[in-house]
Amino acid sequence: MANKITDMSKIRKAIKFYCNGKSKLFISKYLSLSINTVKKYISLFEVLGLSFEVINEKTDAELELLFSHTTVESISPKLQKLHDFFPIMERELKKVGVTVQHMWEQYIAVNPDGYRSSQFGHHYKTWGKRVNPVMHMNHKAGDKMYVDYAGKTLSIIDKDTGEIKEVQFFVAILGASQYTYAEASMSQQKEDFVTSVENAMRFFEGTPAAIVPDNLKSAVIKSSRFEPTINETLADLAEHYQTTILPARAYKPRDKSLVEGAVKILYRRIYVNLKETKFFSLEELNQQIWDLLDAHNSRKLTGRPYSRVELFLEDEQQKLRPLPQERFEIKYQSFATVMQNGHVQLSQDKNYYSVPYQYIKKKVKLLYTKSTVEIYYKYNRIAIHPRNYKPYIYTTIPEHLASTHQFVAQWSPIRFIDWASSIDESVTEYIMQIIESRNQPEQAYKSCLGILGFEKKVGKERLINACRRALDYKIYNFKTIQNILENNLDHIDFDQEPQQELPIHGNIRGKQYYN
Repeated sequence: MANKITDMSKIRKAIKFYCNGKSKLFISKYLSLSINTVKKYISLFEVLGLSFEVINEKTDAELELLFSHTTVESISPKLQKLHDFFPIMERELKKVGVTVQHMWEQYIAVNPDGYRSSQFGHHYKTWGKRVNPVMHMNHKAGDKMYVDYAGKTLSIIDKDTGEIKEVQFFVAILGASQYTYAEASMSQQKEDFVTSVENAMRFFEGTPAAIVPDNLKSAVIKSSRFEPTINETLADLAEHYQTTILPARAYKPRDKSLVEGAVKILYRRIYVNLKETKFFSLEELNQQIWDLLDAHNSRKLTGRPYSRVELFLEDEQQKLRPLPQERFEIKYQSFATVMQNGHVQLSQDKNYYSVPYQYIKKKVKLLYTKSTVEIYYKYNRIAIHPRNYKPYIYTTIPEHLASTHQFVAQWSPIRFIDWASSIDESVTEYIMQIIESRNQPEQAYKSCLGILGFEKKVGKERLINACRRALDYKIYNFKTIQNILENNLDHIDFDQEPQQELPIHGNIRGKQYYN
């Protein structure tokens, strides 16, 4: 049949033989192809100006599309000049507001005898299919970042156990420049996925207008043609970086063709070079990935005089929004009821954080990161604390406590000693003796509070005298001061030794305590 397209697997072999120095007659006989067919495809191969390595990387479908849109006769000087203009045009079209019509006007101004508008558009589409046989989408600079995982995994070896652990291969690519980032991560769980997406933006040194993930569970909880449900952690990341999440539509391969194409290329340029190498840590594996990635990004794009990194630095980097200074911290949540003491337990760490006393017995939500704990009641944040990882520790903001609780929370040895010092030296000495006589200072706080409270009841002078008399007795407790005051023993001449003994109330641990 006339014009029947030849099996592309044979064409691939024909080009390989030709590049290895075989004659066209030998190729014709060996592959059972007519000599004219061999000449035709070898001529097309030479016109394309591609290396055999590039041809060999393409699928049979891509080769068929490539050769079917290329003819030897079409490459005239006039058309060649047009083709030389197309790489510049392609870059300009990535800028906001630039259209094919604008570019034709620039072309025709320099080439008055050039192609008319309709032919110009036709040849551009043909050229686009030739240099990029996969469906071509016109991406704007700084617009979208596509992310996905490769289907095949890599592996690392545990140094201690020798166990082989499979790790995931994450890929991110910017739409306009095709500048690519890749890394290995332990899993596709949301924590690892969000970290990889953030690492990609840090690598690109900017934030795109939108992030386009595939419909994996780490990104999309529920798929929908109209309003998919985004994973809450990924949504928090987007809010932190002031971008948006646009999941690829299910069964719409055009939405993710760019990143899937990048994955295929990285299989050949990175994955193959790593598969036979043994790595003993994720850091070691990633370092090798990034070394190969630099070479990939620096390689010239097919049919274009520039590389991905050149295109990124010149056209796309300045279109990305600045990164926030702080990295994103994943938030976890739990629920708890505020206890009677005005604190709520973070069960993850088994410690406690204060909330305003008005929320006692209310059920609250705790959102916590590696560094902070936020507490919410009905969508309103009522407290925020630095996270403490020590178990059974109370983190308290004094203003959260009720007035009586605040007073108790402020008790300390220094507070009572300072209070006593404002009355008299003898009172200070007696308070210090009480505190020092206890195994724990907290055991003396109520006694100190009761003794110092006598100043309002009996006056400063009588309290001073009672403390001086109690120091003579060398008995240090609240009951002693109370007994001295009730029995008016504070009026005795202090120049004499005490004549009256206090009745013994009991004997505990070898110490005498008096009523």
